[in-house]
Amino acid sequence: MDSYLTSGESHHISGEHTHDEEGNKMFGFIVFLLSESVIFLSFFAGYIVYKITTPNWLPAGVSGLEIKDPAINTVILVSSSFVIYLAERALQRHDLLKFRLFLAATMAMGSYFLLGQALEWHSLAFGFTSGVFGGMFYLLTGFHGLHVLTGILLQSIILVRSFNPGNYDTGHFGVNATSLFWHFVDVIWIVLFILIYIWQ
Repeated sequence: MDSYLTSGESHHISGEHTHDEEGNKMFGFIVFLLSESVIFLSFFAGYIVYKITTPNWLPAGVSGLEIKDPAINTVILVSSSFVIYLAERALQRHDLLKFRLFLAATMAMGSYFLLGQALEWHSLAFGFTSGVFGGMFYLLTGFHGLHVLTGILLQSIILVRSFNPGNYDTGHFGVNATSLFWHFVDVIWIVLFILIYIWQ
């Protein structure tokens, strides 16, 4: 029996090892997202309970939230999920130029969302200490905004790494994980938008 492997067999085993390693990493990342989901679900549950049981839900002098600009921001953020998907597809085809363009567009859309949220915060007539609603509003939107910022930072890292020759030749775990995180952030915002802006 031969005690050595041909170069083809060695490459095959190395490929399987890389695949298993990426699979394990992705499983761990999914577990992380599930733990984040539990945190958000607890916030959602708290918001619903407080809204149902608090007689004076809105702060004094506030009749409701303006919905037009948040709706536009929502469309932009949710659309960015499709754009980062296009970035993934471009990388799979080894088209780094389109990958970078789509990724930069996703970052721009996320940044636009954060800017819109900051402008909304600045224009609101209530603060974090303005009753239960004020506290819940800033807690939920702020915690989500922190996740959006994290997603943008992750995208900037994988964008910079794309300029390292051959960086993505052995696997795309970082890109896939970042994309999955971004989809998660978008889904969470859809729920938040319904709870905070639609259900007034």
